[in-house]
Amino acid sequence: MGRGRVQMKRIENPVHRQVTFCKRRAGLLKKAKELSVLCDAEIGVVIFSAHGKLYELATKGTMQELIERYGKYTGGPPADEPMVEPMDAKKEIEMLKQEIEILQKGPRYMFGGGCEYMSLNELLVLEKHLEIWINHIRSTKMDIMFQEIQMLRNKEGIMTAANKCLHETIEENISYTDFTTMTTNMMHPLTIANNIF
Repeated sequence: MGRGRVQMKRIENPVHRQVTFCKRRAGLLKKAKELSVLCDAEIGVVIFSAHGKLYELATKGTMQELIERYGKYTGGPPADEPMVEPMDAKKEIEMLKQEIEILQKGPRYMFGGGCEYMSLNELLVLEKHLEIWINHIRSTKMDIMFQEIQMLRNKEGIMTAANKCLHETIEENISYTDFTTMTTNMMHPLTIANNIF
């Protein structure tokens, strides 16, 4: 009996969604490699997970070379050229100092360590960083849960095989031994082999 048709809508259960993502991502990358080998095609695949993790595949050369070739083919700017003007070093240093200060001030503000006041912009920056951290934490948690599920499935397979082996051993021993039931005053009957009496 084959599988039913899968509905193309978002999977609500996060564990099932992560498992499906991992399996389908692996399948997509495998198919891309097969197409490259079978047809001598140059293939590049870029995947961003829901948590922002990057997965990429370049079948020949590097992804950078493939992007440069794509840029030349479409007439876009080369990948080496920056899209925006570079920031002045002093401005960049000042901006990074402000961001560090906000990130240091944030935990003190959240946990009440000192009477720090944060402006709306500082709170928005802190919120953005917290969302990024939460996404990373959730992604790591999902990876760990997936690994634990796989480990438990492996243990289940080992236990099932051991159980089957023990069951077969017991079946063999029962067929060689003749048991009789003896009645006692206890709640459960006591079973003793015939050759003892």
